[in-house]
Amino acid sequence: MSSVMPQPETAPILACTVSRDVQNFDLLIEDMEQALGEAWGDLGFAEALAFFSQPEAAAMEFVALALDDEDEDNLVLMGEIITQAKSREIKVILIAEDVTPAALHQLLRQGADEFVPYPLPEGELQQAIDRLRAASHPQPAAPEQTAQLKSGSDKQGAVFVSHGIAGGTGATTLAVNLAWELALLSETETPSVCLLDLDLQFGSASTYLDLPRREAVFEMLSDTESMDDDSFGQSLLTFEDKLQVLTAPSDMIPLDLVTPEDIGRVIDMARAHFDYVVIDMPSTLVQWTETVLNASHIYFTTLELDMRSAQNTVRFKRALQSEELPIDKLRYVLNRAPKFTDLGGKARVKRLAESLDIAIEIQLPDGGKPITQGADHGLPLATSAAKNPLRREIAKLAASIHELNADQAKAA
Repeated sequence: MSSVMPQPETAPILACTVSRDVQNFDLLIEDMEQALGEAWGDLGFAEALAFFSQPEAAAMEFVALALDDEDEDNLVLMGEIITQAKSREIKVILIAEDVTPAALHQLLRQGADEFVPYPLPEGELQQAIDRLRAASHPQPAAPEQTAQLKSGSDKQGAVFVSHGIAGGTGATTLAVNLAWELALLSETETPSVCLLDLDLQFGSASTYLDLPRREAVFEMLSDTESMDDDSFGQSLLTFEDKLQVLTAPSDMIPLDLVTPEDIGRVIDMARAHFDYVVIDMPSTLVQWTETVLNASHIYFTTLELDMRSAQNTVRFKRALQSEELPIDKLRYVLNRAPKFTDLGGKARVKRLAESLDIAIEIQLPDGGKPITQGADHGLPLATSAAKNPLRREIAKLAASIHELNADQAKAA
């Protein structure tokens, strides 16, 4: 690392960290050294403002403004640093740990170019730097990669649904990562997988995978009667050459805009072309929920160990039973389940299952902050947090599904 104040006789300084004490961000030091070698320096908040007016600042590409919760009292100073940097065409990367969303929003509105959470996800700082450099030297946009589907296919793929019994119970996290784990199962015989985000209003599968929302989705859903292989394929986006994704529409649309027949056609089309179809559902029951339930092989229902989940589970079961729907397809998934050593927690899980007259067959551990961080950066857990316990459990679930499916195929 270079000296505190960059010296003229050294190699040009391309970037500086700006913080109260850079030693509080040791991972940032490592990533800066890896990305820039010796071509960077470190400045305090007040020193940064003075340095911007020096000739050496002319070669600066960016500053990494690192702050934590103790720095929130100095947001005015942070904002001035951003303003001064931007006035000299110096990019700003925010490195934030335990900072409130309101503070981040304020700093981003003042002109910060990138935000990276701390602790830094592996390779994320380099990716942020690459994005800044690409923005400074824009290249012609690459065309979006859509699916090329073979006409006449009839795979009759297996359908797995993820439905959150309450908000924040991890239904989208399960759907996105289950689909990705299924796509990664085998290097030699990779099954074809399609993820359908049917949460038409607040669906966030596109955010979790950093994919754009496209008008083609709304156009396809608006006229499923004339949908063919080409129009359905044009509605899908490819993630990492392994997973096909139907994102939620770009605009919020009424859930009843599509009919059960529309959803049935979309699912049938997806099943015809893919070995596995994973569906992320809205938490609201709609007129086409019955269509999805009947088409599914397993209907995962995510809940947590709290009163709202218990009450909503009772209502959910009662609604399905009143319509004589196949509740035997439901598989209850407990998110943020107690650890193996938490005997008290396990006892509460048992009492919850008994009181609701359900079997909680799948228990997913609390993955902590890496789960949110990976979603914010548009990366599945296999990429952003491969050793996270939640990722491991979802990978096991995908492997068991694939094995069961293979056994049934052999038996047939």
